[in-house]
Amino acid sequence: MTQQITVGLDGSPESRAAADWAAREAGHRGLSVHLVHAWLLEPLTTPPTRDTAWSQKLLDEAAAELTERHPGVTVTTGPVSATATVGLLEQEDNSEMIVLGSRGRGALVGFLVGSIGLRVLARAKKPVVLVREEEARAAATAGSEIVVGVEDLDGPAAAPLDFAFSTAKTRGDTVRAVHALHHRDRSGRLEEEIARVRGGHDDDKSLADALSQAKEQLSAALAPWRERYPDVQVTEDVRPGNAAEVLLTGASEAALVTVGRRTERPALSPRIGSVAHAVLHHSAAPVAVIAYS
Repeated sequence: MTQQITVGLDGSPESRAAADWAAREAGHRGLSVHLVHAWLLEPLTTPPTRDTAWSQKLLDEAAAELTERHPGVTVTTGPVSATATVGLLEQEDNSEMIVLGSRGRGALVGFLVGSIGLRVLARAKKPVVLVREEEARAAATAGSEIVVGVEDLDGPAAAPLDFAFSTAKTRGDTVRAVHALHHRDRSGRLEEEIARVRGGHDDDKSLADALSQAKEQLSAALAPWRERYPDVQVTEDVRPGNAAEVLLTGASEAALVTVGRRTERPALSPRIGSVAHAVLHHSAAPVAVIAYS
């Protein structure tokens, strides 16, 4: 079956903006767009005054708008007889990614209806992209840089890098690979060393040495992707500090921010990871969350 970009639609301006972003991305990738609306209730939600007729009308209107704005992109629709979370996840096998609307910063539960976006993010195996209404407008005239966070320099996660590089290739964009220095050593030794040298007389030299080493490691880690995508220009960005803050700083002019989500996490950790949480709250660009093991 032809691959598609699936969009969760709920009638809000944010979800329509997500659909428009998905249509532009589908044009780059030569894919179709599939609009989904699920009108059955999620647990603990207030019953809406909706039915299948309302759902189909919503989808038909959105499809007509997308077809008019993006005439080269095939748009299909599908009301589903399931909750939104289940309905969206059921589309994964036929989708390259799932795109959702987000209702603004500081309210993670604002994705689509209630906590649907969070549930999808925590369970999806395919990339999930979150788009705000203002971000979608800006994306049409945004810069051409795909920013990707690289947490581990010794064997970085392949899935987020693959997504960032392949997206840059289809768009003709560049990649900025961002690494926060204190995340290199999970034992915390490097973080402690940076804190120590910052308080000493040789802090500038010691930090410079640590940065230089990390840059060399990042360059080596990116070598396979440079070889696989020789036409994609890459900027390597290594900075000391908190991973989320470093990534957000590096992504200040990004067209898209890509972050990884571990599928196996400790029981007490956020299901999508603390860095992904922070970036979703504060990024000034659409955010793609990529699952990896």
